[in-house]
Amino acid sequence: MASSGKVETDEALYLNLNDPPYHNYFYSDKNVAAQVVVTTPLPDSDAGIIRPRLLVAWPAGNSGVLARFAPYNKDKEGVSISLRDLPSGRALDPVIYPAREDSKAKNPSVGVTGLFNLPRPAVLDTLILGSIRSIRDFTEGPSLLVPEVQGALQVEQAKGGVIASRVWLDNVTKVYFIFRPVDVQRDTLEAIEIQSVKPSIALKFEAGNYSFEAHFDYPQLPHLSPKDVIKEEHQHLIAENPDAAKCLSFLSYSNKLLAGAWRFLTYFGRDSMISLLLLSPILREGKDGPIEAGLAAVLERVDKSDGSVCHEETIGDYATYQNAQMGVQSDEPTTKASTIASTTGITYSELLRMVCAKILKLAAAFQTNHGQRPSDLISLKQGQSVGQWRDSEDGLGSGRIPYDVNTALMPAALLAICDLYKDHSDSGDYEHEHSYKLAKSYAETWETESLKFFEVHIPKDEAKQRLEKYKKVSSFPGPSGAEGIDSDVSFHAVALKSSDNPEKIAIMHSDDCFRLFLLPLLDSPRHTLFLEQVATNILRTFPAGLHTPVGILVANPAFSTSEEHARDFTNGAYHGTVIWSWNSLAMMAKGLELQLLRSVENAPHSKPAWCQDSVVLSKVKQAYTKLWDTIEANREYLSNEVWSWKYDVNTKGGFVYAPLGSVRPPKGDNQTESNITQLWSLTFLAIQRRRDLEH
Repeated sequence: MASSGKVETDEALYLNLNDPPYHNYFYSDKNVAAQVVVTTPLPDSDAGIIRPRLLVAWPAGNSGVLARFAPYNKDKEGVSISLRDLPSGRALDPVIYPAREDSKAKNPSVGVTGLFNLPRPAVLDTLILGSIRSIRDFTEGPSLLVPEVQGALQVEQAKGGVIASRVWLDNVTKVYFIFRPVDVQRDTLEAIEIQSVKPSIALKFEAGNYSFEAHFDYPQLPHLSPKDVIKEEHQHLIAENPDAAKCLSFLSYSNKLLAGAWRFLTYFGRDSMISLLLLSPILREGKDGPIEAGLAAVLERVDKSDGSVCHEETIGDYATYQNAQMGVQSDEPTTKASTIASTTGITYSELLRMVCAKILKLAAAFQTNHGQRPSDLISLKQGQSVGQWRDSEDGLGSGRIPYDVNTALMPAALLAICDLYKDHSDSGDYEHEHSYKLAKSYAETWETESLKFFEVHIPKDEAKQRLEKYKKVSSFPGPSGAEGIDSDVSFHAVALKSSDNPEKIAIMHSDDCFRLFLLPLLDSPRHTLFLEQVATNILRTFPAGLHTPVGILVANPAFSTSEEHARDFTNGAYHGTVIWSWNSLAMMAKGLELQLLRSVENAPHSKPAWCQDSVVLSKVKQAYTKLWDTIEANREYLSNEVWSWKYDVNTKGGFVYAPLGSVRPPKGDNQTESNITQLWSLTFLAIQRRRDLEH
């Protein structure tokens, strides 16, 4: 190989974010974007779930490499690993090599280089080169290693170090992971010993410093800088919130937005759309801007056969692998089930009309049947156990009719169709007129009639008993909160069991934020009660409510009569008693703001009845204030995907922040760690506290 050339430009972005035991480093410029994650266990880390590792992730192709380490000779001191600064003052520098003469890719090989330290001898016992999905299959599943991927791994000693490489399943792309000793006590030729490669890898590293390079020759994505992403009038945010602005830039490209780093460096339709809604006030509009990129990416992935929107695509090496599993020789992106339908030759307008037609078709049964029924609500697709944002296996408590989809997303989608067609409702275009009238009629029915199917009411004394039982079953060490229950407890079920069995899954949750944010909430006694119970549940501390000092929880199983729910919805579960920044904090805060704006004297529309109820209005304001106090107390975590807590009886308030990946999952579940940054967790760039609404 030719010697690497340093790439320095005025547009280079560098960022270091730490969330021990995870240390994250980002670098991007016009040639490459990469994230490096170093995991080094803390003294109190659970050795069964926190393993030392060096991981490099690239947005291009959702690709990456992983090197996992273990103690040499079962050293009781364990392994720690850390990056050292380079002469540039950064922990990462870019590298670029000319295209290989024998390469079919014809692309330069680009990546990053760095320097890491091992204070004690260690053994590299796992090496994966290829796709982030392959890495996640190993880290989040039953340590799964795909033979088709691992079988192509090549490891050799050369140039004073070890070169690991692999040609992707496309037989074109080649990825390298190279280690060289820099400051090691022993002879450098023996500093890294290849003990075995197949059937399992074992590279012994002596204590010392090692350089690493990770690079590949896959086409890179057209990156957007912070100034390309944020409107000119809001670019003061770049200086005021540099970390968040850089993270937003790292996830933004002129052809799509990425969901999160490192685990989701690819297109996620739901994440893109929700993020655009929350961030739109500050995002640059027009050609090659993030709004156009996000919307175009969603429309380009619509299935033209039925108007379905693709939520997640699989790309790069894993797409080739997934296609092969279906008997297809192709490198084209796939969804979880099939190849994405081509939309070539179809306009964005036509694709959008297909989506609208599908929504109206799905909404029809709930409108046209006399007296709405649970069986007419939207259910998860047959044969699928997930289908909305709580997309872990137990995220809906085995329910199949989600609360958010039916009570907020469907009526909001219908209102959006009304807005889309209203300017053409009297144009003489039958399709526009018909769609407008249907959507307008359907929207009111869905907003007013869907909520009742999810209502949960628990008498005061029974609620206290359930809290005490939950405390015992879950072994929660803090107070039950039963003494604070002074009235019946009300909330909405996170889901219904099924169309055939509309049993309510009585998990208290934060998905009320969708109704607050997306709907105007029609003036009715039901919506007054809705706002009061939302506020009450925010004000009460878990397990009596959703509040903790480290954030508002997205789920609370304490009032469910199912002991299974208590075991599944824990502080180690991906959608358990944990905090998701975008949902229970950002969208909840913005939703309460929009509702409170209806109560001010100069509101553009007449005040709804709940604004005249001083008790309800006061409680909603108190909830808004408490929510923002909690947000501001946890500023350092807001860009994280999700985080958890541990309970310390010796700490004021009891709840202490903990990375999700450091908490044991429920029995039978796989370990899941959080992304250090997530697209929809960056929405606090556009959401600010309104103290004028608190009085």
